[in-house]
Amino acid sequence: MSNQNNKLTGGQAINRALQRYGVNSCFALAGTAHAHLLHAMAQDSARHPWTIFSGRHESGTVGAADGYARASGKLGVAMIGVEHGIANAVTGICVANAACSPVLVLATTETPSQIEAVSDRSNDLLDMVKPYVKWARTVPSVDRLEEYIHAGAKQALSGRPGVAVVGIPNGWQARVVDAAERVEAPLTLPGNPAPAPEAIAAAADLLANAKRPMVVLGAGAMLSGAGAALRKLASTYRWPVLANGMGRGLVPEDMTLGFNWPLAQVAAKDADVVLVIGCRLTQRIGFGLPPRFAKNAKFIQVDVDAGELRRNRDIDVAVVADARRMVEALLTELDRVGAKPLADPSWVNDAMGPRLTRIAEVGHSDAAPIHPFRIGRELMKVMPEDGIYVGDGADMQNWMYAVHRIRRERCFMDHYPFGYMGSGTPLAMGAATAMKEEAAKTGKPVRPTVLVTGDGAFGFHCAEWNGAVMAGLRLIGIISNDGGWGTEKHGHIKAFGGQHFNCELGHCDYQLIGEAFGAIGRRIEQPGDIAPALKMAFAADRPVILNVITDPMAGLARKNDPRLQTIAFEDLVSSLKIHYTPEVA
Repeated sequence: MSNQNNKLTGGQAINRALQRYGVNSCFALAGTAHAHLLHAMAQDSARHPWTIFSGRHESGTVGAADGYARASGKLGVAMIGVEHGIANAVTGICVANAACSPVLVLATTETPSQIEAVSDRSNDLLDMVKPYVKWARTVPSVDRLEEYIHAGAKQALSGRPGVAVVGIPNGWQARVVDAAERVEAPLTLPGNPAPAPEAIAAAADLLANAKRPMVVLGAGAMLSGAGAALRKLASTYRWPVLANGMGRGLVPEDMTLGFNWPLAQVAAKDADVVLVIGCRLTQRIGFGLPPRFAKNAKFIQVDVDAGELRRNRDIDVAVVADARRMVEALLTELDRVGAKPLADPSWVNDAMGPRLTRIAEVGHSDAAPIHPFRIGRELMKVMPEDGIYVGDGADMQNWMYAVHRIRRERCFMDHYPFGYMGSGTPLAMGAATAMKEEAAKTGKPVRPTVLVTGDGAFGFHCAEWNGAVMAGLRLIGIISNDGGWGTEKHGHIKAFGGQHFNCELGHCDYQLIGEAFGAIGRRIEQPGDIAPALKMAFAADRPVILNVITDPMAGLARKNDPRLQTIAFEDLVSSLKIHYTPEVA
């Protein structure tokens, strides 16, 4: 790393700092801005091999680092330039930060001498992202590069994770800094808080006496590593667990004790005690209010961020604590007080009965056009339990919530909570990169990553497939191609007597985009061709895009039949008095 004069370039200093976080992959656009860091990584590859995923858009580059972090649990690292790229990167940064994804963005900035007194831009171009990140600072001196890398990484990884941006003045990566031997402090992060004893006792008392307890999980439960404790909690006490977003898979979705929230949320109104762990009570969760939940239900809410507690409803037991530590403490206390398992947890399936019956009736035809359910059902037959599922699109993701089951933690991600359609593609790139890195370290086969998206969402970042091919990722993209912006189109049809406006895209040959970059592409128009195509895709030695032509009118049924609606948009607080989620929704 150092030369004969005991000196390092700034790029070598940054490389040395990044290596301490156990990551072997990063995501970057080509260009001179980070050339000396990339050169340092290449020079040091024998000791610490790096995979550089080559992005095509700054938002996609940050999004791939986000996907890597979600799948691996490690720090995601993205490299962009500020002057020409920060505006492009904003969306990816917002998505990652909203998802509590630990991402470190290295952004080259103008040198101080280039900053004009009077300009159409701020003196600090990081001002553009500061409202949307946990932390953003520009390195003030070249000899403090490592210090700022560690400060940013600490901010990204600690507490509620998020995005940290380190501004590095252009040219500093080429500058020489003193590499004198020094004692490096251990990379310790502040421990997340333990629950208060009185909160543990109060929560255990409510749960032990509940007739219909329900556990609702979010990303915070996954980020804390609470999976093992939650599986023990569910199996010991037979409490139904409904997971949303990245909380999915912490408890296997076996449809007995483990469920995904979008599908099973209809049962929430029947719970008398609700334990919310690491999950924001946002619109997706009905704000924790009626009609989604019973008015008199008792709530226990656990979050590492006190600001999330009592956000939209009063909470009977509010716990500022790390999710894992709280669940482990609950297990101990429940055992101490002699809590009994729930005799019959089937009330959740009873509540879902009309919905499950209707779902089972739809989408089995062997005739074209293909119903989107057919894609999900065929995928479930061959999807490995440890495969990574990435969901995108509007209509298609709604359909997939109904039929797809997640059985392992860190095996699910989608565009929640920011709702940015198109983000699935870069997320999948990052997740697949993490799986390739994992396989290189363990010697096991690469776990596959499967992106299921709509045709509209696919168009946002389809050029990122170029990087997927160059990186040799084990990645399968499945496009439900209904020829338009389906959710919008069907909303128009319902509102305007069958008319719709500016919603058509055409059944384009999206598989040719993959082929142009060197991926395998297939256009599928018959239901019977899906299974053979999936078999080919899972056995392929390079990325695959399956362009499945689906029924343009299938989504209209979801607008008219609440039993098929897995994402509800009507339960806004402002409209609770005039709109409500039907009993079967």
